[in-house]
Amino acid sequence: MKRLSSTQPDFLASLDALTQHAAALDPAIDTAVAAILDDVRKHGDRALLDYTARFDRVTATRVSALEIPAQEMRSAFEHLPADVREALETAHTRIRRHHERQREASARYTEEDGTQLGVQVTALDRVGLYVPGGKAAYPSSVLMNAVPAKVAGVREIVMVVPTPDGVKNPTVLAAAHLAGVDRAFTIGGAQAIAALAYGTETVPAVDKIVGPGNAYVAAAKRRVFGTVGIDMIAGPSEILVIADDSAQPDWVAMDLFSQAEHDELAQAILVTPSAALIDRVVESIRRLLPTMPRRAIIEASLSGRGILVETATLDESCEIANRIAPEHLELAVADPERYVGRIRHAGAIFMGHASSESLGDYVAGTNHVLPTSRAARYASPLGVYDFQKRTSIVYASPAGAARLGRAASILARSEGLAAHARAAELRTEAGSHA
Repeated sequence: MKRLSSTQPDFLASLDALTQHAAALDPAIDTAVAAILDDVRKHGDRALLDYTARFDRVTATRVSALEIPAQEMRSAFEHLPADVREALETAHTRIRRHHERQREASARYTEEDGTQLGVQVTALDRVGLYVPGGKAAYPSSVLMNAVPAKVAGVREIVMVVPTPDGVKNPTVLAAAHLAGVDRAFTIGGAQAIAALAYGTETVPAVDKIVGPGNAYVAAAKRRVFGTVGIDMIAGPSEILVIADDSAQPDWVAMDLFSQAEHDELAQAILVTPSAALIDRVVESIRRLLPTMPRRAIIEASLSGRGILVETATLDESCEIANRIAPEHLELAVADPERYVGRIRHAGAIFMGHASSESLGDYVAGTNHVLPTSRAARYASPLGVYDFQKRTSIVYASPAGAARLGRAASILARSEGLAAHARAAELRTEAGSHA
């Protein structure tokens, strides 16, 4: 791992160079994705069948044969090992309970002139959920995306999941049943995003697409944005641990591993005023790394993008964290309450030595779909609010229309919009004759 000190003359430039992820889109991927999207938009089910046979080696004569029956998802849940089912239910309950606190309500208020203003909050009608199904399966992602949609009141959730060689992951199907997914199809890749965005003879078009995917899925989501909404374009996973001498070095090392094992581009950073702690964590990394099943991935991530930062104080550590705006931030310090308010930019904050980031990934209840690549400066975790929209309400009383109409008319004419002005003036004139 790279080791930096905040006292170095070129510290900030070095830090920025190591933390900035090049998110440039591969032109070859973008070209391929554009062709797939166009093909599915023009040829619907036929194109979906062709791509599913080509990329996932699953052949079917009709897309309806690729739909997973609700009974199959229910059966997968019922036949899970008892400990897995119990853990899934625990996660579902806690995620639902947390997100129920995020629901917004419609509201109105009345001005002195009788004009009513307000907001009407409604849920999206239909949402598409993309679930990866290649190298790994992620039932936790099913819960994290589907549960807030259900809590928001989304009428229908359509899940798509690739099943290479026809192999379905039972825990993913069980999670879909538990979370209330309405329909599910064994399709994936850019072609699945196209089907959700444009609709085909069998797959219904949705209003918003959520869920992680590979570079082709990300490129497809970027291209269909505007036709539908999307959650975000996520970059590699990130963790930043702020620690003091009270931290357990083995715990810190394992927390760094927890993100590094995602992929070689994931980033793990330790920021601390204690040089001695850095030394102890380095020793823990050397001792624990050989025990990790995904050792090669962790090693590549830590050597390529891992950083150990020595600071002057914990306050400075917080400011460095704000500059990086990490996806996950751990406050592995003796008094986390003292410093949590100083963190302005992070996807999620885990306070204290017992609060591992792993809890947030699975069962704490908060959402694990978080902004990456410094997007925490302006973006939030996925939540119920991502599946609700707000409509402004204006109900003008005659008195209000007369009073406000004069100002509206003046402003409209200053912009050269006579029809706007007259529309307001007509109400004003009607009010004067009332």
